[in-house]
Amino acid sequence: MSDTQITAITELDRSNYKTKVYSDGHFIYADEPEDLGGTNEGMAPGALLLASLGTCTAITIRMYADRKEFKLEFIRIELAICKEKDMNEATVITRKIELTGELTGEQHDRLMQIADKCPIHKILSNPIKINNKA
Repeated sequence: MSDTQITAITELDRSNYKTKVYSDGHFIYADEPEDLGGTNEGMAPGALLLASLGTCTAITIRMYADRKEFKLEFIRIELAICKEKDMNEATVITRKIELTGELTGEQHDRLMQIADKCPIHKILSNPIKINNKA
């Protein structure tokens, strides 16, 4: 992430939860699955959150590996978030990172440390305050 402020706009009409999402000239749909009344034409909000963490983690690892000229060929990250009913004291996100390439044990361990340096990980690990404006 750069030092530029990140912004997004979401719009929802009467389309059963199918939400338009705009950010920095890009457009996607978010939605809910059909069993929750949505049309399942886009990723659910929780999946978008996990996708943000996963992509940021992968990009951060790739940038570091490229800078250090590590022989990292492929990154796969699987993420899961606990069920809402289990979010009593903390929300738990599980992140499994698989790195493929000719890496030494030391390089692999360093890349796993770097994973926690991604900006989205930092955002989600710090207290968050959301200010609503009318």
